[in-house]
Amino acid sequence: MTPLDWIVMVLTIIAIPSFGLWKGRGSKTVNQYLLAGKTMPWYAMGLSIMATQASAVTFIATTGQAYVDGMRFVQFYFGLPVAMVILSATAVPIFHKSGVYTAYEYLEKRFDAKTRALAAIVFLVQRGMAVGVSIYAPAIVMSVIFGWPDRVTTLIIGIFCVFYTTKGGIPAVTWTDVLQMTIIFSGLILGLFTVVSLMPHGVSFADAVYLAGAVGKLNAVDLKFDPNNRYNLWSGLIGGAFLALGYFGCDQSQVQRYLTGKSVAQSRLSLLFNAMAKVPMQFFILFVGAMVFVFYLFIQPPMLFEKNAMKVLSTQPGYSQVQGRFDAAWQRRQKAAESLNSARKRESPAALTAATAEYRAAQHELDDSRKAGIALYEKSQTRGVLKPAAFNDTNYIFLSFVTRFFPVGIVGLVIAVIFTAAMSSSSGELNSLAAVSVMDIYRRHIKKDATDRQYLIASRLFTAMWGAWAVVFAQYAKYLGSLVEAVNQVGSFFYPVLLGVFVLAFFFRRVRGSAAFWAMLLGEAAIIALAVFTKVAFLWYNVIGTVIVVICGLLLSLVQKQTPASD
Repeated sequence: MTPLDWIVMVLTIIAIPSFGLWKGRGSKTVNQYLLAGKTMPWYAMGLSIMATQASAVTFIATTGQAYVDGMRFVQFYFGLPVAMVILSATAVPIFHKSGVYTAYEYLEKRFDAKTRALAAIVFLVQRGMAVGVSIYAPAIVMSVIFGWPDRVTTLIIGIFCVFYTTKGGIPAVTWTDVLQMTIIFSGLILGLFTVVSLMPHGVSFADAVYLAGAVGKLNAVDLKFDPNNRYNLWSGLIGGAFLALGYFGCDQSQVQRYLTGKSVAQSRLSLLFNAMAKVPMQFFILFVGAMVFVFYLFIQPPMLFEKNAMKVLSTQPGYSQVQGRFDAAWQRRQKAAESLNSARKRESPAALTAATAEYRAAQHELDDSRKAGIALYEKSQTRGVLKPAAFNDTNYIFLSFVTRFFPVGIVGLVIAVIFTAAMSSSSGELNSLAAVSVMDIYRRHIKKDATDRQYLIASRLFTAMWGAWAVVFAQYAKYLGSLVEAVNQVGSFFYPVLLGVFVLAFFFRRVRGSAAFWAMLLGEAAIIALAVFTKVAFLWYNVIGTVIVVICGLLLSLVQKQTPASD
C-alpha cells in the first residue's frame, strides 16, 4: 500500500472505535453495560443489527461468492422480511414486557432453570464458534496485503475487540456499528463505480451486465424445488425464514440489540428497517462480485487468488502444464467475451447464438483448468494418510482485486472498512456472550447475591475470556471454506433447537419445562443425524429441526400428563 493508503486506513481504524467509546462513556451499571439503559433509538438499533450481519465476512466472502457461484446466494435472504414481521409481532413485545436481560432468562420464567441453562449453553457454543469466524476475516486481509501469519492478525484483532467492548459495553458497540455501516455502504458504492470504470474501452455497464448474465452469474432466482440444493427460492423463502427467526428471535447477539430500545415501537422499527434493507443490500454486494467477474474477463486473474497457495503451487511438478492450460483457457475466454460483446451490438441472432455457445464453452474450460490447479495444490498438502482440506479461495477474490486495481487512498479505506466491520460484529458477539454467561450462568447458578458492581466486573472478565476463545477458534476457520457460508452453516446446527423451544414457550402454554428440555436434546440429535446421514441442504435443518422440537415437546407433554402452565 502507498503512504496515503496507510494514513487513511490508520485514521479510519482509530476514529470508528473512538467514536463508539465516546458514545458509550458512562456505562457504570450492568443495565447500562448490557442494555444501554434502554435508551437506543430505532435507527441505531437497526443499523447495529445490520452491522452484525454485514461484517467483514459479508464484505469479503459475499463478493467472492458471486464471482464463483453467481448471485443465487441472494435467495438465502428471501425469508428474512417474513421473519422480521413475525418477530415484530411476537418476540419484541414479549421480551420487552418480561423485563429480561437475555432471551434465555425468559425461558426460566416460562419453563424452568434447566431449560434456561440448556438454551444458554447452546447459544454460547454456537456464538462462540461464530465469533471466531468473524475474527478470522481480517487475517485474510493481512495475508493478502502483507503475507502476515493468521495467528498474529487474529491475536491483534482479538485484543482490540476485547479492549473497547470491555470498556464501553453495548452502547459503544451499537454506536460503532452505526458509523461502520455508513462507511460500508459508501465503500460498496465506491467499489461498484471503481470496477465499472476499470472496464476496458468499448465495454459499457450494460455490456458488463450482459456478459455476466450470459454465463449465469446473474441468475438470482431458481424456482426448482430440490432439498439437496443449498440455494433456491424454496430453501431461501422457507429455510431462510426459519434461520432468520432463529437468529433474530433467539440469538442473544440480536435480541440484545432490540432490548436496548426505548420502547416496543422503536424496537419494531429497527427490525422492519432490516426487513426492507437487507435483501437489496445483499443483492448489491453480490452484484459487485459479478462485476468483478466481468472485469477479469479482460484482465487475467491468478489461477489461485490466495498468494501463499499460489507460491506453493508454483513449486510443484506439473505446475507449468497446469498454468499453461489455464493461460490458454483464459485467452480463449477473453476472445469469446469480446466476440459476444461485438455480436450483441450487431444484432445478428445467428452470430449471437454462436458467440454465446463459444463463450460458455470457454468459461467451462477455464473452470476445469482452475480445478486442475486446485487439485495439484491439494495433492501437495497431503501429509501421510491425512487427506488435505478442500481448498477454497473465495474469501480472497475481492481483496485481491481491491489491492491490485483500486485507486490510491481507496485501498486504505476499504481495508479499514473490513477491519472495523470485523471488530464491530465481533464486539457485539462478545458482549452478548458476556451477557449470557453472567446472567444465565454466573448470576443464576454460581453467585446469586453479588452487587451490581461485581456483576459488571464479571461481565468484563467474561468478555475477555470469550475474546480469548474466539482467537483460538479462529485458527480453524481457514478450513471452513467460504466464510459467509460457514457462519450460516454453524448457526443452522443450533438455531432450530432454540427456535423450537421459543415456539413452545410463546404458543403452547400446556408444555412445561421437562418436555421442553428433552425436546431440545432430541431436536439437536435429529439435526446431527441429518448432517451425517443425508445430503439435505443446511438451510432445511432449520425447518426440520424446529418442527421436531415442537412435535417432541407436545408429545412429551402429553405422555407426562403435565398440568397447564399459569400465566
